[in-house]
Amino acid sequence: MSIVTILIIAIAVTSIAGFNQPELIEKYKFNAYRIVHHKEYYRLVTHGFFHGGWGHLLINLFVLYSFGNAVIIYFNHTIYWNTNLLFLLFFLSALVVSGIYSLIKEKNNPYYSAIGASGAVSAAVFVTILYAPYNLIYLYFIPVPGIILGIGYLIYSKVMSDKNIDNVGHDAHFWGAVYGFFFPVFFNPELLVHFFKELISFNF
Repeated sequence: MSIVTILIIAIAVTSIAGFNQPELIEKYKFNAYRIVHHKEYYRLVTHGFFHGGWGHLLINLFVLYSFGNAVIIYFNHTIYWNTNLLFLLFFLSALVVSGIYSLIKEKNNPYYSAIGASGAVSAAVFVTILYAPYNLIYLYFIPVPGIILGIGYLIYSKVMSDKNIDNVGHDAHFWGAVYGFFFPVFFNPELLVHFFKELISFNF
């Protein structure tokens, strides 16, 4: 069983438990104030294993399954680590890093909370964009080159974060995506060279 499958099962189990026991969500959700002032650092990771509803959960699990397995394959061919261990490190660290901006921004706001694995899921999508920027990603059944979708996603996340008009963690989406792009480069800097070669090799 791959680490992607194990994570999907773990997220599904904890999220469903949270649907039935709201006190679990209250204890483990991302709350910047409690992380900083009460030193509840575990929340930086545990928030990613709880979701706000079936739609939120199923979308994240579907994207994690779709892109996580591709990330495993890419890691296996380019980074000489234990692939399952590397993906686990990648996923958990993405949960932490994607929340740092919100942690700083909301550290004195006891009412700001967030749950969901979207930051780490965004990171997985952007790993695939690093490796294959012109591979098609289907957005509502419409095929879009990864690099185009990625740029649009970053712009959208930044704009929506600035507007702050919904209940979505756009900051986590943005920084998770950025982290996902650069995570493999830390282990194999030549991947950045490969990315730019792929970009300029496109035939119009």
